[in-house]
Amino acid sequence: MPGLMTLDELRNAVGDGSIDTVLACIVDMQGRLMGKRFHAVNFIEHSFEETHCCNYLLATDLEMANPDGYKATSWAAGYGDYIMKPDLETIRPVPWLEGTAMVLCDVIDHHTHAPVPHSPRAMLQKQVTRLAEMGLEAKMATELEFFLFEKGYDDIRRGGYQDLAPISGYNEDYSMLQTTKEEAIMRPLRNHLFGAGIPVENTKGEAECGQEELNIRYGAALDCADHHTIAKHATKEIAWQHGHAASFMAKWSGSHVGSATHVHQSLWRGDAPVFHDASRDHGMSELMGHYMAGLIKYAPEITYFLAPNINSYKRFSKGTFAPTKTVWSIDNRTAGFRLVGEDTKAVRVECRIGGADLNPYLAQSAMLAAGIKGMQDKLPLPKPTMGDIYQNEGAQDIPTTLREATETLRGSDMLREAMGDDVVTHYTRAAEWEQEQYDIAVTDWEIARGFEKS
Repeated sequence: MPGLMTLDELRNAVGDGSIDTVLACIVDMQGRLMGKRFHAVNFIEHSFEETHCCNYLLATDLEMANPDGYKATSWAAGYGDYIMKPDLETIRPVPWLEGTAMVLCDVIDHHTHAPVPHSPRAMLQKQVTRLAEMGLEAKMATELEFFLFEKGYDDIRRGGYQDLAPISGYNEDYSMLQTTKEEAIMRPLRNHLFGAGIPVENTKGEAECGQEELNIRYGAALDCADHHTIAKHATKEIAWQHGHAASFMAKWSGSHVGSATHVHQSLWRGDAPVFHDASRDHGMSELMGHYMAGLIKYAPEITYFLAPNINSYKRFSKGTFAPTKTVWSIDNRTAGFRLVGEDTKAVRVECRIGGADLNPYLAQSAMLAAGIKGMQDKLPLPKPTMGDIYQNEGAQDIPTTLREATETLRGSDMLREAMGDDVVTHYTRAAEWEQEQYDIAVTDWEIARGFEKS
């Protein structure tokens, strides 16, 4: 039963007993799946139309705390309900869980019955609609990097997240031998995702010990974000099923490279890739130049959506394949934006700034907003930057801390115009809260440094 299911197909599967559980999921601010497990009969008889959730799910942090300062919800407002509206186009089996199907839900205001504007899926849908009004469609693909560890989540947590040991002992970039040792996890991951309708292309070892990369075929922007989110969730569950842990932290260790989410993007008009023009340099159309110029100009303002946590900024380091500058180059992995597919119909831009911890809906919506603004204003594209961009002191830096990225987000007129003041203010508050929690934390580094010596 591979691939997406219609509601009628789900009804038939429930009727023959092959499906008994339906996961109804929303995507939270951190890009995680949250929701309810329905008895399948109840879902197909009633809850396929709608169900409900507490509105704090879109105003919380990684620890599920209840920060103050949100306009959308608060203790004073009583933490009411949102409607979870199943998107019936997203029903799919969950092959790694017995007798289970899944559906993604849009988040609807209980009173106005309008989409909740700061809901991640709604934010991306809004930018997709803006493009459609220009006669364009975005197609995107993400590369998911993550680490696998010897121990499982529970053992690691009970050990205080100390003495973390990756599943392999040396750099396994493209290694067939080392990745064979990890096939007990990676083979079912590929096959189960494919069975769930996720167009997996491949997995490979990445440039560290225990680091893997999962590549999913490009598709429409919303499909890409859906695929990414489900794949990330599946990776954690399948690793757990096999007694291991998978981590999508941007930088889990100061002595190891970080994990990224590279986002490939292009625009199409019908079946025609409008980023391609064989008569121009590098096969890039004028429109692509404007789009890329928007990405570059507004990169500091959208960085929060690419790097949403304190830890995200530890990844931006010279000589690690993580960029530090917001320039573009031709097939150069030291740039923030890399031109891929030069002089072919597959010409596209790869954003290399985002970490593995990003929320794909937020990241893609922010990049589309920047690209749209570049096209609207017909921004000129600077010449490509060549060579080792880490050493280019004249190139614009990516914000180096969450505090800096919070301020560029807060002051972004472009994002306020594209997303709305309330949405930008909502995520600015999320960024502030993350910083506030870090500022009062006492780290192991501080204790080891100052316990006796200060």
